[in-house]
Amino acid sequence: MTDDAKFEDGGDRPLNLGALDVEDLTVLSSLAQDAVFPITEMRWDRGTGRLALLVNRFRWEDLQSAGQTARSPERVQSVLMIENVHRVGTQGIDPKDRDTVLSLLALTFEATDAPSGNVILTLAGDGAIRAEVEALDIRLRDVTRPYLAPSRQAPRHPE
Repeated sequence: MTDDAKFEDGGDRPLNLGALDVEDLTVLSSLAQDAVFPITEMRWDRGTGRLALLVNRFRWEDLQSAGQTARSPERVQSVLMIENVHRVGTQGIDPKDRDTVLSLLALTFEATDAPSGNVILTLAGDGAIRAEVEALDIRLRDVTRPYLAPSRQAPRHPE
């Protein structure tokens, strides 16, 4: 008999996760929450149907360890890859404004004609990115070593 993995088990190892269903996406979304990225680090390749974002992800999985060792929390650069994308749309952001820095709040999936649907990237400030997909296939992979979060604190979301 094996035990399920725990959130804390990811501690010091780079993440390399995939989401093929809504349950997986919920986990992936919680780990990507509060990732920030310049709009220039978002690319959609129509030919391959791939939407890729290079994000600076807050390491939620390391927050408890950072607190226990009196160390500042960390961020890490990660690639968020959405496959099988037919169309991309935005709301509340100007993709041509090259100085824009976006903050990711959540990733969700709205089914249309199963398994097709829309992956919604909800952004701070009422912005959103919608990726129309043939099927849910998302990956989140850390690609650098963690670094101290510039703010030296965890993001907060007051009610």
